[in-house]
Amino acid sequence: MEGLDEVIKEFLVESHESLDQLDRDLLSLEDTPDDRERLASIFRTVHTIKGTAGFLALPKLERLAHVGENLLVPLRDGELELSHDMADSLLSMVDAIRAMLGHIESDGAEGDTDYAHLIERLEELRHATADSLIPTSTPPAVESLTITGEIAASDDLAESIDAPGHVDDDDTHFELLDHVEHEEEIALHAEPSTTAPQNSGRRASQRSGAGGSRNSSDSSDAGERSNSLVDSTVRIDVEILDKLMNLVGELVLSRNQIVQFSNSFQDAAMIAASQRLNLITTELQESVMKTRMQPIRNAWSKLPRVVRDLSASCGKRVEVRMKGAETELDKTILEAIKDPLTHIVRNCVDHGIESPETREANGKSPEGTLCLRAFHEGGQVNIEISDDGAGINLDRVRAKAVEKGVITAEQAAAMSDREATNLILLPGFSTAQKVTNVSGRGVGMDVVKTNIERIGGNLEINSAYGEGTTLRIKIPLTLAIVPALIVKTGGDQYASPQVSLLELVRLDGTRAKDDIHFIHDAPVYRLRGNLLPLVYLDEQLELREPRLRQICDETINIVVLQAEDRQFGLVVDGITDTQEIVVKPLGRRLKGISTFAGSTIMGDGSVALILDVIGLAQKANVLTERRDQTLRGQSSDAAAERLSALQSLLVVDPGDGSRVAMPLSTVSRLEEFLTTDIERSGHFEVVQYRGHIMPLVRLGSGGMASYDQVEERLPVVVYGSDKKSVGIVVGRIVDIVQHDLSQDDGDAALPGRHVIQGRVTELIDLEQLVRSVCPSIFEHSAA
Repeated sequence: MEGLDEVIKEFLVESHESLDQLDRDLLSLEDTPDDRERLASIFRTVHTIKGTAGFLALPKLERLAHVGENLLVPLRDGELELSHDMADSLLSMVDAIRAMLGHIESDGAEGDTDYAHLIERLEELRHATADSLIPTSTPPAVESLTITGEIAASDDLAESIDAPGHVDDDDTHFELLDHVEHEEEIALHAEPSTTAPQNSGRRASQRSGAGGSRNSSDSSDAGERSNSLVDSTVRIDVEILDKLMNLVGELVLSRNQIVQFSNSFQDAAMIAASQRLNLITTELQESVMKTRMQPIRNAWSKLPRVVRDLSASCGKRVEVRMKGAETELDKTILEAIKDPLTHIVRNCVDHGIESPETREANGKSPEGTLCLRAFHEGGQVNIEISDDGAGINLDRVRAKAVEKGVITAEQAAAMSDREATNLILLPGFSTAQKVTNVSGRGVGMDVVKTNIERIGGNLEINSAYGEGTTLRIKIPLTLAIVPALIVKTGGDQYASPQVSLLELVRLDGTRAKDDIHFIHDAPVYRLRGNLLPLVYLDEQLELREPRLRQICDETINIVVLQAEDRQFGLVVDGITDTQEIVVKPLGRRLKGISTFAGSTIMGDGSVALILDVIGLAQKANVLTERRDQTLRGQSSDAAAERLSALQSLLVVDPGDGSRVAMPLSTVSRLEEFLTTDIERSGHFEVVQYRGHIMPLVRLGSGGMASYDQVEERLPVVVYGSDKKSVGIVVGRIVDIVQHDLSQDDGDAALPGRHVIQGRVTELIDLEQLVRSVCPSIFEHSAA
């Protein structure tokens, strides 16, 4: 049984349940032969068994079920009336099917028993007329017979004749029927129909092994059945599972309270009991969660048909490949991702994969490939949908976004490929040339993104033009009980799901004041060379006024979180612990608050709100989506022109107290180097940077500087690429500002000077500066 395929196992379980129901329906149908609804139900059940048997290559089972189905058709349509003979033959068919299923479960084959006589009998009954339902040349239903003569004196023979539902491997039953049919000493008389219920009851009694000379055999069969696949499988209503999951959730809450309470005592017995409760609750929780887990193939099952129909309508050829179909996740999440997956697959076929002629012209196989892959990683389920189609034309996406007024031309030029790709996730955005019943309406991908985020997941798109596109979805295993980091702010506790947690950073007062800077009044922290936007939780919850460039000498706790493709640091007052929390939905009046995803009950009985990381990032303007929506919402042409005229400038202090600005678009990176890392080579100061030697140019005083042995940090503006880069040494990075240079031509007496943020600022051209100092950089570029 262990070697059986999962599909075979499900077929066996469902078929055994269906056969038990068939027994009950056929016995009841003898009392009400005109029950068309019950006949239709019996027909559907036999039809399902026949179809599945054919699919699983079980020809003997398929043949028997097919003949039984043929008899049920005229019965269902009212052309024939059910007789006891028909009922008995159909019940014999049920028993024969049950016997074959037993053989399939035990040894994987249908058994050696020949059911030709039963098949012949079912076919004869189908062709019989209503006036000849009880033939004279063949025995009527054995169950409705009175047996007289010498053979009737044999208990074993009488018992065998009276129990035609039992089918032995040696086909004893059918041999016995043949013997009875040709024995002249036996007189067979049909009993009145009033005895049918009694005989039916006796059949059920014998089938369950209640008494008679075959008790020992039936007991043995029952012992074998007790270990069968059917007896080891139980079907439970989903509502019961949901209720059980809720009860386990309440148990987890009680467990947390008891564990927290026991930690305040020094009683060893109490601590041991709480630890035991903790272990048992955890195991129970895992077991209950497994009952709700289903393979992702349940959500993938209809996708091949979707691809087949859509590719046929689009004139394309697409092969579907699936990997990791047995990957399991919670039933609730499985239901939530079915529609998003369907839409993504439709997009891949319609937008991504080209026609056979186009693919062959591009040197590809005429048949495209759509691959679905699922796997577990980091406590999440990862789903990848990839195709080898045309990919996303980002230039076309940018042009369409400018045409629709989503972004300006300048923003489109400065936009990274990742940001341009994410434009297709905006509401109403479509690059389709025409509107069809498949695409072009500008709806879909934004709904996909919203539905995935609603269950705590995120969507990432990677595309190579001409090669294909891959969409990656990361979703939690379950929504009921999740691990979370408990933080404190403003005297209250909040839970942040660990699925979005990257790391924790703690800064003492002095370091916090020195390392946290402000850009556009927004605090940032340099984490391993990258600027990390900081979001103060108390400010976002409006528990205090914004700090506005004021950092106190206090310890700062930073929770580094991932929101879509962005990282940001959430500043909190304190970090308590990690716990498994039970997610409770917010009330109807609070569901519209994007900052919170739900609530939970802590171990001390208090309520803690669960933070929505993506909603928090959007509220703090960390994600670009909110900014794009703001730009899209500005319909004024004057406002659009003003925005396009603004230029981002990096303002620095060269080290002498003056101000210098340079276009931010010409700056590659902002770095800091230790003075002890600076070396001298010829007439240049140099530093080893990303595996290459980068010359340094001092802005302001010029020449080389002499450094003490004290280790200090030196701010550097990097211009150029990694292999051909130059570092401009400055005294201090001041700010990044937006300034309209078209309205400010500078001072005529002092060209290149502008008033920026109330200070006279010199605007420099980085390329010209580097060319004048390091012309070799451009000579190598030209070569």
